[in-house]
Amino acid sequence: MRLTVRRLPLQTSVARYHTQPLIPFSIARTVPEVWRERKELTYKRQTIGLVPTMGALHAGHISLIRQAALENDNVYVSIYVNPTQFGVNEDLGSYPRTWDKDIDILKRLCQEFASRGGKCQSMTVFAPDTKTMYPGLPPTSEIAGQGSFVTTTPLATFLEGASRPVFFRGVATVVMKLLNIVQPERVYFGQKDIQQTVVVKRMVEDFHLDTEVRVGPTIREDDGLAMSSRNVYLGKRRRAVSIVLSRALQASAQAYASGRTNRSELLEAAELVLSSTLESQRELAPYERALFEVDYISVAHPSFMTEVKAVDRREGAILSGAIKMLPLEDVQQGEYAGLGGGVPTVRLIDNIILHGTSEIFGAKVIP
Repeated sequence: MRLTVRRLPLQTSVARYHTQPLIPFSIARTVPEVWRERKELTYKRQTIGLVPTMGALHAGHISLIRQAALENDNVYVSIYVNPTQFGVNEDLGSYPRTWDKDIDILKRLCQEFASRGGKCQSMTVFAPDTKTMYPGLPPTSEIAGQGSFVTTTPLATFLEGASRPVFFRGVATVVMKLLNIVQPERVYFGQKDIQQTVVVKRMVEDFHLDTEVRVGPTIREDDGLAMSSRNVYLGKRRRAVSIVLSRALQASAQAYASGRTNRSELLEAAELVLSSTLESQRELAPYERALFEVDYISVAHPSFMTEVKAVDRREGAILSGAIKMLPLEDVQQGEYAGLGGGVPTVRLIDNIILHGTSEIFGAKVIP
């Protein structure tokens, strides 16, 4: 099975226009502001599509925003770095924050939507502070921390949840808050964060939320690396090696396409790519190499994220993985080592949907 890479027509970039946006663009920072506008739009019988982000916008976000603009009268983009989805020792403090650049991208998207015509009539950026999002107790990243949280078990305990115990609790909580505040008809997430989309869908279903969850395809660099806000940490050397994860998953997907369905055979195909790449890096001098650790490679049920012994070709499966690009050992003078100078560990995730005949998950991916 060949990895399908979705390309954008002008694409990962946003065209510049010399005129001001012709559709309204606004920034809201408080809940009452959003609720007032929501009431007005409800009165006008207009729809909202919400794209939740933590900022540091890239082509994957842009793709989702464009999709939201095609399908809704109004687009909301939230920009909020949510502390409760970061563990105690994770990169909350150093997570990239690019407010001015993000606002410039969004304003140019408004101009693009106005010039092309279409459904979208306005864009609102919801950029709350933490006191707004967590008005009671200060948010906590402790596993047994105090506060009002949404948990989705056992989904949130597998894979990413096993490696990052508070991550999905934080994600589910902040998404629930955003859905309650914005009250969108549709909310948009990217396939790159596949387990997150499954958790959010389960939460929406279990709590009877009147919002449709839409999932857009993973947007990739030309060499297959899934776009992520954290890629800015990689630098040249780690960036060159980071494609090992997508290559490993492609090897498994190709094994599935050739008729193999047993978990052990699919994992073996991925592990061969990972182990050979790591061995070749270890043979290099410290100033040349970029080492990594494999967190997991998974073959999971498309609805429950539980590991399967063999893929049911009617249902398909989710093939996913995570690696950690380790700090550079010997950064050379003048070397581009990325944001943080090659010191931060960079965790990368990726996935491929092994489609089944019944398309349990794949049928809901944005075409």
